[in-house]
Amino acid sequence: MSDITLEYGQVNSQNRLVYRFVKRTMDIVLSILGLIVFSPVFLVTAICIKLDSPGPVIFKQVRAGKYGAPFVVYKFRSMIDGADEKRLDSKSFKRSKGPIKVKKDDKRITKYGKFIRATTIDELPQIYNVLRGEMSIVGPRPFAMYEHERLNDYQQQRVLVKPGLTCFWQVEGRHLVDAKTRIELDIKYTQKQGILTDIVLFFRTFPALITRRGAF
Repeated sequence: MSDITLEYGQVNSQNRLVYRFVKRTMDIVLSILGLIVFSPVFLVTAICIKLDSPGPVIFKQVRAGKYGAPFVVYKFRSMIDGADEKRLDSKSFKRSKGPIKVKKDDKRITKYGKFIRATTIDELPQIYNVLRGEMSIVGPRPFAMYEHERLNDYQQQRVLVKPGLTCFWQVEGRHLVDAKTRIELDIKYTQKQGILTDIVLFFRTFPALITRRGAF
């Protein structure tokens, strides 16, 4: 994984309020635009999921927000109904001390689910989470509560900021980035967050989406 060498602007006490205002304003503007622009994609995706496999269109999961506060995240269902319960019963989860990465050949992923995961369409409903103020456009990806609770005190620094749609490891290879490195990059964001950081990560997200590197 390549190292990010660009100097990002760290938020200090003087510009913190300005940064928070600008960040929240952009979250509201971009989320409203996103819901409008992607509304046709929402409709087509919902129909395809219903035709592909039994179960709800939207997958809901309790995840850790800022300071670890739980909130419900929304995703288009890309796995068989009840997949999360099977994950909690898996040997790999019980052996792990942190978040579990989804494997490319995970048999819980549905046929259409492979497509929406590769194109990140499954994450689009989280635009609503951004509009509600539970997430931001840029910030560490939110872990499920049962994953967050397995982290140590140092690792839980990642929740000092609001979770987001895109972050350092999302633009650096997504699922190709190991769990330990993901957490380190999330902590790096809490230390380097700022308007410039967010702008750079936002625009670096587009080539990452186009190449689909590490998306599965």
